[in-house]
Amino acid sequence: MKLKILAFGIIKDIFGVSKKEFEVQDNLNVKELKMILENDFPQLVKLKSYFIAVNEEYAEEHQIITETDEIAVIPPVSGG
Repeated sequence: MKLKILAFGIIKDIFGVSKKEFEVQDNLNVKELKMILENDFPQLVKLKSYFIAVNEEYAEEHQIITETDEIAVIPPVSGG
């Protein structure tokens, strides 16, 4: 299946674009997607954390992703 992934903040810098398409296997979960992203973009591993959102909600690692889902990679957020 083909996923369209939105990138924000430093993730956009790492990807080099704000939207990226990935061809992945069906029945992929969030944890597997993170492994694919980290393999393609090893700089992600250097971040303390980053989050995957599916359909505008933070996703759990076991959540299955479908081709129609809106996927976003969100960098660590700090505030004060």
